[in-house]
Amino acid sequence: MIATIIGTGLIGGSLALSLKEKGVASHIIGVDQSPEHLERAKELHIIDEGASLEDALTRSDLIILAIPVDAVLKVLPTLMDKVKPGQVIMDVGSTKNIILQLVAGHPNRGRFVAAHPMAGTEYSGPDAAVRNLFANKTMVLCDVKNSDDDALEVVENMVDQLQMRTVYMNAEEHDLHTAYVSHISHITSFALALTVLKKEKEQGRIFELASGGFESTVRLAKSSPDMWVPIFKHNRSNVLDVLDEHINQLQQMKTLLEEEDYDTFYKLIQKSNKIRKILK
Repeated sequence: MIATIIGTGLIGGSLALSLKEKGVASHIIGVDQSPEHLERAKELHIIDEGASLEDALTRSDLIILAIPVDAVLKVLPTLMDKVKPGQVIMDVGSTKNIILQLVAGHPNRGRFVAAHPMAGTEYSGPDAAVRNLFANKTMVLCDVKNSDDDALEVVENMVDQLQMRTVYMNAEEHDLHTAYVSHISHITSFALALTVLKKEKEQGRIFELASGGFESTVRLAKSSPDMWVPIFKHNRSNVLDVLDEHINQLQQMKTLLEEEDYDTFYKLIQKSNKIRKILK
């Protein structure tokens, strides 16, 4: 199978490495608006060749969109118009509702499979690509009833060969739950980084004193705004909902500290510890 990866950064590059190593694809074509990224992806043997979108589309069995959601919304209509029988288009975006609304009712809708691998790091670009990034992680497939059986089978087989778990959701359900477990983590990390940078004027002190706890909490603040602003934009209502609740929890803790109510604070932390039963 010949696969095209549109976007040769962290997710696209990691997918390219895994598809080749697992024998899912025999040849990987890279497409990227950055010539530097494309050249670097070739140097790192992430892709076999770089090509234009038009050229790659004519030669590919599987086309994977691994670019920010705003870019997906621009590129996907062209792909949908030109896709041929037997070809499969797949995206790996972090929001799904806006993308699936875009392709709803398209005569070639069945050739598209909406997916979201729940995996990643805080780094970006071809150098961030990681081998086996997806092993034992979850792939969410959305609104699969609208994908052709053979297109869905190609993606499901790929997910199996990448040693991932498969979860099926509708787009609204996906966007709601990712706001709770992914998007809020990132926006909180950005806010924490800004808080520390604002309060701690001596950056050397941050470096000297930052321990594992701070590093793990603020790690996501290294993530690219090119990726995350479109996610917050297109999942705005769900992010605002969970952000309101997060602010309420912070306000409650602030009030307890102001009132020196450490017994209630203790019980709140105890309650939060229940997450251990879910995340082991």
